[in-house]
Amino acid sequence: MSSTALAAWAYPLAESLLSEPLPRRWAHSQGVAERARTIASILGSDADLLEAAAVLHDIGYAPDLAKTGFHPMDGARYLRHVAQADERVVRLVAHHSCAWMEAEARGLRDELEEEFPREHPHLADALCYCDMNTTPDGRATNPVDRVNEIAGRYGPDSLIGTFIRRAEPEILASTARVVERLSAAKRQPT
Repeated sequence: MSSTALAAWAYPLAESLLSEPLPRRWAHSQGVAERARTIASILGSDADLLEAAAVLHDIGYAPDLAKTGFHPMDGARYLRHVAQADERVVRLVAHHSCAWMEAEARGLRDELEEEFPREHPHLADALCYCDMNTTPDGRATNPVDRVNEIAGRYGPDSLIGTFIRRAEPEILASTARVVERLSAAKRQPT
């Protein structure tokens, strides 16, 4: 599959898995993909790859895919073994938004790291930026409000609430790196 066809392939797959059982998650995924399009200028030839990963990043929540309860791994396994997706998309989904920290809390970090090597850091930052700048309903937000929303939704003492607070400094650093890249690109003469 050519890199320019990845997003076109990814949208109907994500829609088929999320739109009916999890319409709010589908709205979020579409919003994350929309954010990916807004930063395409700093992604070069990887823009389509990131948009595909963005729309697919939460498919592991789909009831038919949820096997471990750890959605990044469940989604990545489905993409690799069933959908036969581009391996870079698989790795981005597996590691999106500091997933390694949640995997560690679940006792799955070694399994995640062995099964799914990390993708290039600038792409991981970009996907984190897109995810953490999108509300559950797909609207634009900022990373601080997004982290607060996640912690509030799951509860501060839950596994997710604890993970997201632990991940918050890295999430903020990751999104700041993307903002800096966007700013640097705007400063470049045309």
